[in-house]
Amino acid sequence: MAVRNIFFEGDPILRKKAKEVTVFDERLGVLLDDMFETMRVNGGVGLAGPQVGILKRVAVIEYGDDKLELVNPKILSQSGSVIGLEGCLSVDHKKDGKVIRPQELTLAYQDRHGARHERKAEGWLARIVCHELDHLDGILFIDKVIKDEKEGE
Repeated sequence: MAVRNIFFEGDPILRKKAKEVTVFDERLGVLLDDMFETMRVNGGVGLAGPQVGILKRVAVIEYGDDKLELVNPKILSQSGSVIGLEGCLSVDHKKDGKVIRPQELTLAYQDRHGARHERKAEGWLARIVCHELDHLDGILFIDKVIKDEKEGE
């Protein structure tokens, strides 16, 4: 496993839409392993392909007992909404802010071998999933930060 460079806000790659993975080979496995290592070394709970300069629809998440490798992930359904504080390995921590995300969702994805999976996520795991999937569409959490109601008064 290798630690990869993380791309930061302002780099155009973070604003591009990632492409679907069509080849499930050893290189994909190495990429996912490297992404887990990069995420851990940098103290993150999730990391998406574009954050390491790879425009593929891949993300990794490690939160609590959940360790997910998401290839070609799609949200099938979502419900509820909750406001929570978010940060990102690709964005200066001074820009951490509150974002509205679904309380729960159902997710479809493939693993490194191409096998299809479906699972539910709720609470913080649902938030992390949405945050990482946004990266795959060129969206950063700072695009969704809600302003404090007291701002501007």
